[in-house]
Amino acid sequence: MPAASPAVAEPILELKFGQVGIANLKLFVNDAQALQAELAAKVAAAPQLFGRAPLVLDLSRLAQLPDAAQTRALLDAVRGAGMLPAGLAYGTSENEQLARALDLPLFAKFRSAYERAPNEAAPRARDTARAAPADAAAAPATATTAQRHDKPVRSGQQVYARGRDLVLHAMVGNGAEVIADGSIHIYGRLSGRALAGAQGDAGARIYCSDFQAELVSIAGQYRVFEDIPAELRGKAVQAWLDGDKLVLAKL
Repeated sequence: MPAASPAVAEPILELKFGQVGIANLKLFVNDAQALQAELAAKVAAAPQLFGRAPLVLDLSRLAQLPDAAQTRALLDAVRGAGMLPAGLAYGTSENEQLARALDLPLFAKFRSAYERAPNEAAPRARDTARAAPADAAAAPATATTAQRHDKPVRSGQQVYARGRDLVLHAMVGNGAEVIADGSIHIYGRLSGRALAGAQGDAGARIYCSDFQAELVSIAGQYRVFEDIPAELRGKAVQAWLDGDKLVLAKL
């Protein structure tokens, strides 16, 4: 009798990056130990990206909402892995009560559409949880033309184009971050992080003339590069979404 095939392990979480680098952790299994182990592995693999990164915990996919004690254990697991829980994603009224019991904020940007008041409209794709930092180069939400940035973006700096594309005419250094609600065009070296479609635009793209990236992300789907594929390093590259898969190819 042939041996039974081993069961395929189900994913226990999904981790995406949204606006201004806040991670959204959507939890599928209420297991604090497994959560800490998997997050610790991600932090170890990319400490510059995940180490001490702010994180919003989304419990909406769990079969049953954890109580306050169980949620504290999950939050402790996140901290133990090296990330910093910033609050809960806004879901149901029970979730709101849980956040109040834990004295945690709720992030409307990650709000689920499971419960709405009778006359409440569905959240718009461009609703935000918080404004861009004061030192970020932000543009009005009503703008339709691309935001241009001519100076190098150096380590620790961030440029954010709200509601538009971002065009950069100089390098993006290691540890720097460029974010746009639309597409990102970099006519120089990208050594830092580029996050396009920050408000969920899956049609956004990233174009770069010299690809050396730490991370690229489109609509929350991301790829981290500890070792950039040889065929892409230093080349002109574009990135886009094919379904949920982030694809990169030479231009």
